[in-house]
Amino acid sequence: MRKLILPLSLAAAVAVPAMLIGTAATAKDMVTVAVTAIVEHPALDACRDGVKEALEEAGYKDGENLTFLYESAQGNPATATQIARKFVGESPDVIVPISTPSAQAVAAATRSIPIVFSAITDPVGAQLVKQLEKPGGNITGLSDFLPLADQVALIQEITPDVKTIGYVYNPGETNSVSTLKALREIAGKAGIDVVESTATRTSEVQQAMRALVGKADAAYVPTDNTIVSAFEAAVKVAQENKLPLYAADTDSVSRGALAALGFNYFDVGKQTGEKVVQILKGTPVGEINVEVAKGTNLVVNPASAEKMGVTIPAAVIERATKVVE
Repeated sequence: MRKLILPLSLAAAVAVPAMLIGTAATAKDMVTVAVTAIVEHPALDACRDGVKEALEEAGYKDGENLTFLYESAQGNPATATQIARKFVGESPDVIVPISTPSAQAVAAATRSIPIVFSAITDPVGAQLVKQLEKPGGNITGLSDFLPLADQVALIQEITPDVKTIGYVYNPGETNSVSTLKALREIAGKAGIDVVESTATRTSEVQQAMRALVGKADAAYVPTDNTIVSAFEAAVKVAQENKLPLYAADTDSVSRGALAALGFNYFDVGKQTGEKVVQILKGTPVGEINVEVAKGTNLVVNPASAEKMGVTIPAAVIERATKVVE
């Protein structure tokens, strides 16, 4: 809890003890929530905003009874560690790390301050918790494990001749490695092979996409922070080479993916924020179950699809949650 420092002289403090008592009571009503993300891009930014919205709906307003802190690691794991240590030193009531690298950094920095992670594909595989139900300790949160079976079905519906899906990812991101393993299994059952192409930094994304040309019938980008941060580079290659490009997050469709069936990350943030509120109201963090995000949206971009040599079926457009014009 942050201390409120009053601009009073010692003499004034002695003269008005009742004022100090009243101010101390007000200070106890203040809470601090510190949010950090590995990088800034539309999906993670929406998640952050959703957390803040959930707090406001529960009566916690920034500048009134809430101090809302936010810092981005700008894609640098070392910076994520520095931010985690800085936040721990400030002793907030709850820390909300968005994305696996940030969550791992915060978890390593404290075992006492409540942590509510968000947008983590595989929290058990990332060794954040041992089990999803009543995880114990000081960590809980929200997983965004992807609806891969539905995504593969959508790829087959829009591009039925696909036999090979190109998977672009950063092998240093645990969530992307877990997703690749699951995708191979699900796509394999549908008779589709998966060929991978890697990029360890944003400057390598364009080359990683080019490596798929001639090897894949379509490309798929998971919720990988490195690739999503440079998504326009992937789109450029896809459009120039008529390679259908699908995304796991719906925010990437307005940036050029032809379609995505996934979570609305503002809603993911709100669901995360609801867990933060539970903790602020006194529920022990270890008793709050880790849950998978609820609700998926279908977003399509017919204009970008056309540039990739694809016509999105009318039936898909009709049931889309949003059509990017």
